[in-house]
Amino acid sequence: MRVAIFHDFFGSIGGGEKLTLEIAKALKADIITTEANRENIEKMESQGIRIINLGTLNFPIIKQILSSYKFAKAYFPDYDFYILSGNWAIFAAKKHRPNLFYCYTPVRMFYDSYNFFKKICPIYAKPFFMLWVYFHKKILEKNLKYIDKTISISKNTQDRVKKYYQKESKIIYPPVKQYKFKKFGNFWLSVTRIYPHKRLELQIEAFRQLPNEKLIIVGGYMKGDHAKTYAKKVLRNLPKNIIYKGVVSEKELEELYGQCKAFITTSKDEDFGMNVIEAMSAGKAVVVVNEGGYRESVINKKTGYLVNADVLSLMEAIKKISKNPSGYRGACERQANKFNIKIFVKKIKEIIKGVKNAI
Repeated sequence: MRVAIFHDFFGSIGGGEKLTLEIAKALKADIITTEANRENIEKMESQGIRIINLGTLNFPIIKQILSSYKFAKAYFPDYDFYILSGNWAIFAAKKHRPNLFYCYTPVRMFYDSYNFFKKICPIYAKPFFMLWVYFHKKILEKNLKYIDKTISISKNTQDRVKKYYQKESKIIYPPVKQYKFKKFGNFWLSVTRIYPHKRLELQIEAFRQLPNEKLIIVGGYMKGDHAKTYAKKVLRNLPKNIIYKGVVSEKELEELYGQCKAFITTSKDEDFGMNVIEAMSAGKAVVVVNEGGYRESVINKKTGYLVNADVLSLMEAIKKISKNPSGYRGACERQANKFNIKIFVKKIKEIIKGVKNAI
């Protein structure tokens, strides 16, 4: 069976991109995407996967509109099944069936995070932002009727799909690459996109007040994106105990996961949080905010700590883990193993078979 995966963008490295590559490897599928950054793709060990780029989005400010248009115009009839990964890929559903929509989250700028993004939007751009959301949301919702089956990556996402898309969905937790423990080093690790809702400033301030603890931050953002201003601001004048490495190769990421002391992340109401599972697979305890998908993967006080989204709470959890980072290793590795690729492939193949038989 020939499978094609439509995925929004491949401009930066994040959980969605890594997940798409894992699915493509498992199903021997081709990936159809936009804004394919070959340098970043090579860093993600994409050898052997065919990636079809629908084009570069030359106007970053309206990249969501351009990506939606490219998926709507795309036509790839020579596949037996289609997986829609992301949000703008939904626009490919009409011409590509049977299909399933693997939903990370309904578009947060359209729904639960609308007021947040409206608030941080420059005054001169607010009217355009509001118009874009109003019209693009309506068009996207009309295209939902062409989706044959919806899968959510977490209970958190499932609730949003029901609330905002008025669709029932089945939960299949994403497959997460398993990393290997090497040692407990002298640094904490944060792997994240540099976007406002990731609240990186909380981590930076916590470690600023803990000068004896070291933090390494890994991750980036798409060029021309709305995150550029935030990234410049939050990464400016970092204290000496914090190092920002930007986007790194998969080989270097393996070393960082394997040798860090522990892991920290602070994303607001995270859809799921693959980076947390990655860290636990390497035997490392995690400090996360007590919100969203983190509640579904982190076992409080056993694989790390679920804490309030404030600097003091983060500091207290960091201190607790730093006293005995090895005490969490066994529980972390056992929990991470629940999200391996074999379990995912079995479940996704059953869904695909069911969709095909129903049509």
